[in-house]
Amino acid sequence: MSTDLAAAILEKARQSGADLAGIAAVTDLQRSPSHRIVGSMPPYAGTGTVEDPDGRGRVVRWPAGAVSAIILAVAHPSDQPDLDRWYGREWSGDTPGNRLLIAAVDRLAGWLEAEHGVRCWRIPYHVERGSVYMKDAAVVAGLGCIGRNNLLLTPEYGPRQRLRVLLTDADLKSSGPRVYDPCDGCPEPCRAACPRQAFPGSVYSPDEYGVVELPGRDGSFDRLLCDRQMTVDVEASEQVVVDGQDGPVLRTDFCRACELACIAGGDRSM
Repeated sequence: MSTDLAAAILEKARQSGADLAGIAAVTDLQRSPSHRIVGSMPPYAGTGTVEDPDGRGRVVRWPAGAVSAIILAVAHPSDQPDLDRWYGREWSGDTPGNRLLIAAVDRLAGWLEAEHGVRCWRIPYHVERGSVYMKDAAVVAGLGCIGRNNLLLTPEYGPRQRLRVLLTDADLKSSGPRVYDPCDGCPEPCRAACPRQAFPGSVYSPDEYGVVELPGRDGSFDRLLCDRQMTVDVEASEQVVVDGQDGPVLRTDFCRACELACIAGGDRSM
């Protein structure tokens, strides 16, 4: 594994616009909880998988030759809500924060390709369009842990960051995992803040899925209830005027109640 290149990549990622960056081996990522249980999950529009032609159920698509994953994060403080607002169609993922991430990935990938001859796959955000489970990737890469709100928690920003992943054919030294768990002993304000009560108790069980690490950490996160809130948010979208657009565009403010109630993280502007 290339230690020197890995260190240079992490530094270049920050220079390219990422607030946090990490590296994970694809083989380790494939063994992460979400990737292990995805074929057993119940049908859901946001599952983000394709049917395996060999009949193994739903699977995540991995580019042939991909060896390492580079995870980039951009902070989304609560005092900068526009970073997380969706403009246009609600499924497009067109947020200002996402555009910052895409630009950072493009800069990093361009540098790797031009300066080091590394093949890169700029994968999309949605798993059903060819991505991977990014929160799992961030945990494997040592950025943080999955909290009881089913979000990635980092020491620097708590749950207030967004992610993109770049796959490469370079065999790079992993930057994780790390020991970090701010949920231990926490009174769970995140769960209490949920307007849909999407943490109703045991939704998934270790016996059913064969892994201990489950959505919400203990299998208590109901993504269907969370999705209902997203539907309400879409219905409440407004037409707004945005600089650079010829006319009004649809703006959606998706629920961040569990995220903004979380007390983890070192950024106290949150």
